[in-house]
Amino acid sequence: MRLHHSSLYCILCGSAVMIASSSASAAFVDDSKAALDARNFYMNRDFRQNGAAQSKAEEWAQGFMLRFESGYTEGPIGFGIDAIGLLGIKLDSSPDRIGTGILKSDREAPKRAQDEYGEAGLTAKLRLANSTLKLGTLQPVLPAVMRNDSRLLPQTFRGAWLNSNEIEGLSLDLGRIDQVNQRDSSDNQDMAVFNGGKRNIVLGNAKTSDEFLFAGGRYQWTPELATSYYYGGLDGIYQQHLVNLVHQLPLGEGQSFKSDIRYARSTDDGGSNVDNDAFGALFTYRLGGQGFTAGYQYLSGDTGFAYIAGADNALVNLVQINDFGNQDERSWQLRYDFDFASVGVPGLTFMTRYLSGDNVDRGAGQNEGKTWERNTDIAYVVQSGPLKNLGLRLRNATTRSNFGSDLDENRFIVSYSLPLW
Repeated sequence: MRLHHSSLYCILCGSAVMIASSSASAAFVDDSKAALDARNFYMNRDFRQNGAAQSKAEEWAQGFMLRFESGYTEGPIGFGIDAIGLLGIKLDSSPDRIGTGILKSDREAPKRAQDEYGEAGLTAKLRLANSTLKLGTLQPVLPAVMRNDSRLLPQTFRGAWLNSNEIEGLSLDLGRIDQVNQRDSSDNQDMAVFNGGKRNIVLGNAKTSDEFLFAGGRYQWTPELATSYYYGGLDGIYQQHLVNLVHQLPLGEGQSFKSDIRYARSTDDGGSNVDNDAFGALFTYRLGGQGFTAGYQYLSGDTGFAYIAGADNALVNLVQINDFGNQDERSWQLRYDFDFASVGVPGLTFMTRYLSGDNVDRGAGQNEGKTWERNTDIAYVVQSGPLKNLGLRLRNATTRSNFGSDLDENRFIVSYSLPLW
């Protein structure tokens, strides 16, 4: 669906006003909130491998996200509604520089980016005690299904999601998704499994699916310890079980040690050869404003890690370009973070990390696959004054591989959030 600039505000605000005026509940209106988020996104990918199809992908765009969240009507079962409007506007692109993922391709000229694209989504919600049921547009961030928000506009899903917090410390989730709207699209579509790199996933007749089921929960045993289990299944393609343990160990003033351990078992669901065990662990030592992280990831089985194409996943080595989730891949990372608030500059942060992977199954008669990636991220958010909430972020990445693309990448993002009420 193509939206003109004025359409975005009219659709959501019109819906919100209609709903609010028709409800007699003060809480529905008083607890509602709305915000306009603006995101200016420049991205440049320089392809360095021999025989690359194009020398670079380079685009620049402006995005707007209008979000409305109502309160709930009074009574045993409260009713509410959320709405989201997304609009992306092309600022610079050309046929020889497309492919960054921040703009939608034009249907009539696939090698050109569309001048603008957008979508509007509504979510009905019901609340009973400490449980909430949402129907419509969803943006889950759960181990089994994680929406991707790494480009101009976020990925969204369509379905039903029940979250329950009736027991203190325990959060339970149950849901069904039937469609996905990718981050560079304005159309709902069936879901597929990611099969890039050396996943080596072989599909039967079911290339896509219109049903993804998820269920699970997270329990906070103590303020320092939490565990979770989640199931996710893309009908006819794969089933997955994910377990996670997070422990935070205080070590004294300004010091802590965090352990994040994850395991996932993926199998086929009658329409593929998916077979994978993925183990990952991250350990972070914090000293004042500094963070020192070491991570390790180990995959085994007949395929690489399976997840919904276009989404994020729960692998510990999912970073800016790669996730090191190919068949039999072993990978490690070292990371350093610094929060300048510790030296009197709140809002300024720095991160750098290096990852290396090997032992990838490239096929019969091929040497092992190897990849490395280096990331640097510098961000600043204005803390006060007329430009409060204005964010600036520079993300740089370099990756080299003997089976994938060799890339040098830069992203520059300017963001601003304006509360409307």
